[in-house]
Amino acid sequence: MFTNTENARAYANGKNRRVLSGRNLWSGVLFGVGTAAFVDEAVFHQLLHWHHFYDLSTSDVGLVSDGLFHAFSWFATIASLFLFADLRRRNAFWPQRWIGGMLMGAGAFQLYDGTIQHKLLKLHQIRYDVDILPYDLAWNAIAVLLLLLGAVLLWKTRQPAERTGS
Repeated sequence: MFTNTENARAYANGKNRRVLSGRNLWSGVLFGVGTAAFVDEAVFHQLLHWHHFYDLSTSDVGLVSDGLFHAFSWFATIASLFLFADLRRRNAFWPQRWIGGMLMGAGAFQLYDGTIQHKLLKLHQIRYDVDILPYDLAWNAIAVLLLLLGAVLLWKTRQPAERTGS
């Protein structure tokens, strides 16, 4: 298992290094998307009952939409774990790059949810019958924070060719 960036670079060179770097990134992104979607579904949909994935119809339709949303999060997570297992098998797991991808995936999902689904498509809101602005600000601020943290980790683990622009 790679314990730092230098070990990851020592594992492979050239094209293979780029492939392994990309697999670490995409495994992390899928895991981040799946985790953020799962937390959204479990906490806001099931435990708090604040909304369904699709709130523009009956509760029954909302429950079905939640089930489909949950299946999406599960498939993203399982796909990420297949990539993760392959990285571990190859002794090519790069923790910083993977966590950077995970943070980017979670942040991207949350920002997409907060802007596209909540505001543009109006599929649902975070909550109803309250002043929604503080919820929207917190939701999207957390998304941006996750994206920034992920970007920093990805920047720190970029390939030498990415650093020089060649």
